[in-house]
Amino acid sequence: MTPTDQALDLLTDLIARAKRAGADQADGVLFEGISIAHAQRLGEIEKLERSEGYDLGLRVLIGKRQAIVSSNDRTASALDALVERAIAMARVVPEDEFCGIADPDQIARTWPELDMVDPDEPATAVLIDRATRAEQTARGVAGVTNSDGAEASWSYSRVALAASNGFAGGYAGSGHGVSVSVIAGTGDGMEREYDYSSAVYGADLDDPHLVGQRAGERAVRRVGARKMPTAKVPVVYDPRVASGLVGHLAGAISGPSIARKTSFLKDKLGQRLFPAAINIIDDPHRQRGHRSKPFDGEGIANQRRALIEDGVLTTWLLDLRSARQLGLTTTGHASRGTSGPPGPSTTNLYLAAGTVSPKDLIADIESGLYITSLMGQGINGVTGDYSRGASGFWIERGEIAFPVNEITVAGNLIEMFQHVTAANDLEFHGGTNAPTLRVDGMTVAGA
Repeated sequence: MTPTDQALDLLTDLIARAKRAGADQADGVLFEGISIAHAQRLGEIEKLERSEGYDLGLRVLIGKRQAIVSSNDRTASALDALVERAIAMARVVPEDEFCGIADPDQIARTWPELDMVDPDEPATAVLIDRATRAEQTARGVAGVTNSDGAEASWSYSRVALAASNGFAGGYAGSGHGVSVSVIAGTGDGMEREYDYSSAVYGADLDDPHLVGQRAGERAVRRVGARKMPTAKVPVVYDPRVASGLVGHLAGAISGPSIARKTSFLKDKLGQRLFPAAINIIDDPHRQRGHRSKPFDGEGIANQRRALIEDGVLTTWLLDLRSARQLGLTTTGHASRGTSGPPGPSTTNLYLAAGTVSPKDLIADIESGLYITSLMGQGINGVTGDYSRGASGFWIERGEIAFPVNEITVAGNLIEMFQHVTAANDLEFHGGTNAPTLRVDGMTVAGA
């Protein structure tokens, strides 16, 4: 019997206990994980840890009342106590007319294999070597004066989900990562930069030397940063920060926000938000994807969806509860942990690549800002107003001219979305990705 089969048997038994104790419906989720983390600075080991975790969550429903409890103890007595506590809570909490698990005809019956597990667990010496090579290379870049350290990690996780509607399924995933942060310059002119690589398979990681080289060169390029006067100019987002704009869209089309009418996009379904060349995709079935999963957190079949197609908003992000609130059908975006109810979230979300190179994207900009770093969370989800601290480089006559910092960029996301142009340099580094993006007509406030 596989570990996933064992986990599903445990959950199925737990659900049966809950029904015998008085639950009308129940579901359970189990997470198991192993991770190794290494950190070093200036060649000296600061951390080398291995951890293993286990967490179990049970949700019971009595009529329209639901309760959720969790535990990391799987002994028979602990599971009995878990069921007893959940039933007692469900009998006294207020009713929620929209709660409930999927109907049997809604659940996924088959799902794809997604190549999400690297079978090779790296030895700790491999992780130490990755971090060492990244830091040594970064420190070797001329102009780098200090190190904030380098890290390398590996993780493996397994998820199992079962419910009284007949669903039972599980999947696993692995992850490798390496990163380094260094400092260039001296005194008040010091600048910090970083680089990283992450992948499901260790073989897909960028070479640690390349990670270190990029981090060192980025830090050196930022030395001598200036402040700039306030102006209204085109702003270009480096891919490392461009993904944030995609994330703001995802938050604004989340079902709960739409149901509560607290989103600036609450009445925009079916309307053109972006130029016709822009497409934004959520793909849970991407092979070796950072956030791939074969079904959603409620056992519903998921699929690749264009959230923005030819510039038009096509859908909300819905789980069962928010779909019921809106009188719609779930889009298979539910995600859940062990101690709370499901809620919608994206998987492998990305803004599709455009047709022009990053160089051509800025070639006609007389004066503008190229952002490499953003600070603060200045987003108003109700109005779409956007204001964040930024640093990066000033653009003059179509070329990167000099580094700048202590700048604020401001606009409104509805207007910003309408003026987005995408370059052709999309790469997949995490769960949300975008190529270099240009947004015309933003306000840049400086000294």
